[in-house]
Amino acid sequence: QVQFVESGGGAVQSGGSLRLSCVAPGFSLDGYAIGWFRQAPGKEREGVSCISSSHGSPYYADSVKGRFTISRDNMKNTVYLQMNSLKPDDTAVYYCAANLMRSLCPAGPQKSHEYAYWGQGTQVTVSS
Repeated sequence: QVQFVESGGGAVQSGGSLRLSCVAPGFSLDGYAIGWFRQAPGKEREGVSCISSSHGSPYYADSVKGRFTISRDNMKNTVYLQMNSLKPDDTAVYYCAANLMRSLCPAGPQKSHEYAYWGQGTQVTVSS
């Protein structure tokens, strides 16, 4: 059973930074768009960012645009999410997943039903 493993979460103060990582043991990320999602208590899962397999512009939700940067290292089979200028509203469990339908990130909000191999997530808590 393929499953992503997310890491790098933690507790930071408002304005701080974290870098999340995700890997999928036994699964090559090459050829797939990879997305980061988050879910806060009582809220629906939200697509935060997506990175295409090779070319193509990454996608960012408006709420994180200019603060978060997604990147991937196919040699290390790892996708990263650099999060700067964190706000309390960024508090959530962060997940990554593979879009098995696309190698390019779709335009607009990411649809979680297109993604697979969800991990357990990593908690990010931002205090004011």
